[in-house]
Amino acid sequence: MASMAPSDEGKALAHASYWDNRYTEAAAAADDSKAAQLHEWFRSFQELEPFFQRNLIDAAPRFKPQASPLILHLGSGDSVIPVELAARGYPRQLCVDFSTVVVQRMSERHASTPGIEWRNTDVRAMTSIADCSVDVAFDKGTLDAMIHGSPWSPPGDVKDNTSTYLREVHRVLKDDGVFLYVTFRQPHFIKPLLNPEGLWDLDMQVLGEEGSFDYYGFVVTKKR
Repeated sequence: MASMAPSDEGKALAHASYWDNRYTEAAAAADDSKAAQLHEWFRSFQELEPFFQRNLIDAAPRFKPQASPLILHLGSGDSVIPVELAARGYPRQLCVDFSTVVVQRMSERHASTPGIEWRNTDVRAMTSIADCSVDVAFDKGTLDAMIHGSPWSPPGDVKDNTSTYLREVHRVLKDDGVFLYVTFRQPHFIKPLLNPEGLWDLDMQVLGEEGSFDYYGFVVTKKR
């Protein structure tokens, strides 16, 4: 794929063709074991494990493995987080991504892991997922990939894409469900895009470690 200017690449991240090309090139550039780790955006499972422990595994009984909650991974890419959660007892996970390349690859790579389905779906139009059917939704990098341009005054397409996406997450999430979102973006920039219509209650947690760049974990629930 030809190189792009930063502004052009920022816009391209919201399109499936960009990711199809990127995953195809990644697989060609590295053997399969390395490619599996190539796009673990922001934080690995090990780095996020305290966040999952606090807000999923040790949270309300309805989110514990024995309750068999449906976990929806939004823009799952080739992250190993679904497999790590399966190893901790979560038997029902749906991973959606609009890249046909990565969905096929992950379906084949983890065919022997029961309880995980990879599905080719755009998170802005999850028509195959019923209203109020998801217990836990998780996003690490997907909302951020829709954002480009000035953080003080986001372009119109950023506002359209992010608001459409978040309305879909709100639609498929159960009323007592939780949306876990991890980002590197500063809270004062991300909050207006994360909750533009006042649909959510937001609890923010700093995920920084000593000597590292701060990340932020949002525990998002439907406003009652």
